[in-house]
Amino acid sequence: MKKIIVTTALLAFTFFYSQKNQNYLEISYGSVCCGPPSDKPVISFLKEFKNKSRVKSLEILQQKGRGREGEFTLYVGTDYLTKNQKDRLIRGLTATVSNQNNSKKTQSTGNVFFDSATVVSQSDLIDVKNLTIYKK
Repeated sequence: MKKIIVTTALLAFTFFYSQKNQNYLEISYGSVCCGPPSDKPVISFLKEFKNKSRVKSLEILQQKGRGREGEFTLYVGTDYLTKNQKDRLIRGLTATVSNQNNSKKTQSTGNVFFDSATVVSQSDLIDVKNLTIYKK
Protein backbone atom coordinates (compact mmCIF):
# COMPACT_ATOMS: atom_id res chain seq x y z
CA MET A 1 0.00 0.00 0.00
CA LYS A 2 2.85 2.32 0.86
CA LYS A 3 4.50 1.64 -2.50
CA ILE A 4 1.31 2.56 -4.39
CA ILE A 5 0.98 5.86 -2.54
CA VAL A 6 4.64 6.73 -3.06
CA THR A 7 4.47 5.79 -6.75
CA THR A 8 1.30 7.84 -7.30
CA ALA A 9 2.80 10.85 -5.52
CA LEU A 10 6.00 10.55 -7.55
CA LEU A 11 4.10 10.38 -10.85
CA ALA A 12 1.90 13.35 -9.92
CA PHE A 13 4.96 15.35 -8.84
CA THR A 14 6.79 14.49 -12.07
CA PHE A 15 3.85 15.40 -14.30
CA PHE A 16 3.11 18.76 -12.68
CA TYR A 17 6.72 19.85 -12.52
CA SER A 18 7.43 18.71 -16.08
CA GLN A 19 5.08 21.38 -17.37
CA LYS A 20 7.26 24.10 -18.77
CA ASN A 21 4.74 26.91 -19.06
CA GLN A 22 3.01 28.92 -16.39
CA ASN A 23 0.29 30.48 -18.58
CA TYR A 24 -2.05 28.76 -21.01
CA LEU A 25 -4.75 29.70 -23.50
CA GLU A 26 -7.92 27.62 -23.10
CA ILE A 27 -9.85 26.14 -26.04
CA SER A 28 -13.00 24.25 -24.99
CA TYR A 29 -14.98 21.80 -27.09
CA GLY A 30 -18.65 21.55 -26.15
CA SER A 31 -21.41 19.27 -27.33
CA VAL A 32 -25.01 19.92 -28.34
CA CYS A 33 -26.30 16.38 -28.70
CA CYS A 34 -23.98 14.28 -30.81
CA GLY A 35 -20.47 14.85 -29.50
CA PRO A 36 -17.95 17.67 -29.75
CA PRO A 37 -16.54 18.95 -33.04
CA SER A 38 -13.19 17.79 -34.36
CA ASP A 39 -9.99 19.31 -33.05
CA LYS A 40 -8.28 18.95 -36.44
CA PRO A 41 -8.67 22.60 -37.58
CA VAL A 42 -7.17 23.96 -34.36
CA ILE A 43 -4.38 21.37 -34.21
CA SER A 44 -3.47 21.91 -37.86
CA PHE A 45 -3.34 25.67 -37.23
CA LEU A 46 -1.09 25.12 -34.19
CA LYS A 47 1.26 22.89 -36.19
CA GLU A 48 1.38 25.44 -39.01
CA PHE A 49 1.98 28.26 -36.51
CA LYS A 50 4.80 26.30 -34.87
CA ASN A 51 6.52 25.73 -38.22
CA LYS A 52 6.06 29.27 -39.56
CA SER A 53 7.04 30.99 -36.33
CA ARG A 54 10.02 28.70 -35.76
CA VAL A 55 8.89 27.86 -32.24
CA LYS A 56 10.93 24.96 -30.82
CA SER A 57 8.12 23.44 -28.83
CA LEU A 58 4.51 24.35 -28.28
CA GLU A 59 3.15 22.72 -25.14
CA ILE A 60 -0.43 21.49 -25.51
CA LEU A 61 -2.32 19.84 -22.65
CA GLN A 62 -5.65 18.08 -22.99
CA GLN A 63 -8.35 17.57 -20.39
CA LYS A 64 -10.65 14.71 -21.37
CA GLY A 65 -13.82 13.42 -19.77
CA ARG A 66 -15.57 16.73 -19.14
CA GLY A 67 -19.01 15.39 -20.03
CA ARG A 68 -21.05 12.43 -21.20
CA GLU A 69 -20.52 13.12 -24.88
CA GLY A 70 -16.75 13.48 -24.91
CA GLU A 71 -16.32 17.18 -24.24
CA PHE A 72 -12.72 18.20 -23.73
CA THR A 73 -10.43 21.22 -23.36
CA LEU A 74 -7.06 22.05 -24.86
CA TYR A 75 -4.55 24.27 -23.07
CA VAL A 76 -1.80 25.91 -25.16
CA GLY A 77 1.30 27.19 -23.35
CA THR A 78 2.36 30.75 -24.17
CA ASP A 79 5.34 31.52 -21.93
CA TYR A 80 8.04 30.88 -24.53
CA LEU A 81 6.41 33.02 -27.21
CA THR A 82 7.37 36.61 -27.92
CA LYS A 83 4.65 39.26 -27.66
CA ASN A 84 4.34 39.35 -31.46
CA GLN A 85 4.10 35.54 -31.69
CA LYS A 86 1.49 35.44 -28.92
CA ASP A 87 -0.61 38.12 -30.67
CA ARG A 88 -0.45 36.19 -33.96
CA LEU A 89 -1.35 32.95 -32.16
CA ILE A 90 -4.40 34.57 -30.55
CA ARG A 91 -5.55 36.15 -33.83
CA GLY A 92 -5.10 32.87 -35.67
CA LEU A 93 -6.90 30.81 -33.01
CA THR A 94 -9.77 33.30 -32.95
CA ALA A 95 -10.13 33.07 -36.74
CA THR A 96 -9.81 29.27 -36.79
CA VAL A 97 -12.42 28.79 -34.05
CA SER A 98 -14.78 31.28 -35.69
CA ASN A 99 -14.45 29.57 -39.08
CA GLN A 100 -15.01 26.15 -37.54
CA ASN A 101 -18.13 27.29 -35.68
CA ASN A 102 -19.54 29.08 -38.75
CA SER A 103 -18.95 26.20 -41.16
CA LYS A 104 -20.81 23.52 -39.21
CA LYS A 105 -22.80 21.20 -41.46
CA THR A 106 -25.47 20.46 -38.87
CA GLN A 107 -26.66 22.23 -35.75
CA SER A 108 -26.26 18.99 -33.77
CA THR A 109 -22.48 19.34 -33.92
CA GLY A 110 -21.00 21.02 -30.88
CA ASN A 111 -19.17 24.33 -30.64
CA VAL A 112 -15.60 25.37 -30.00
CA PHE A 113 -15.10 28.10 -27.39
CA PHE A 114 -12.05 30.36 -27.19
CA ASP A 115 -11.69 33.57 -25.21
CA SER A 116 -8.40 35.34 -25.81
CA ALA A 117 -8.75 37.29 -22.56
CA THR A 118 -8.89 34.12 -20.47
CA VAL A 119 -5.45 32.97 -19.36
CA VAL A 120 -5.21 29.85 -17.22
CA SER A 121 -2.25 29.57 -14.89
CA GLN A 122 -0.39 26.42 -13.97
CA SER A 123 -1.68 26.68 -10.40
CA ASP A 124 -5.24 26.47 -11.79
CA LEU A 125 -4.35 23.29 -13.66
CA ILE A 126 -3.01 21.46 -10.62
CA ASP A 127 -6.53 20.57 -9.47
CA VAL A 128 -7.79 19.62 -12.94
CA LYS A 129 -8.63 15.94 -13.38
CA ASN A 130 -7.86 13.90 -16.52
CA LEU A 131 -5.13 16.30 -17.72
CA THR A 132 -2.60 14.79 -20.13
CA ILE A 133 -0.02 16.00 -22.61
CA TYR A 134 -1.58 16.19 -26.07
CA LYS A 135 0.10 13.85 -28.58
CA LYS A 136 -1.08 13.16 -32.10
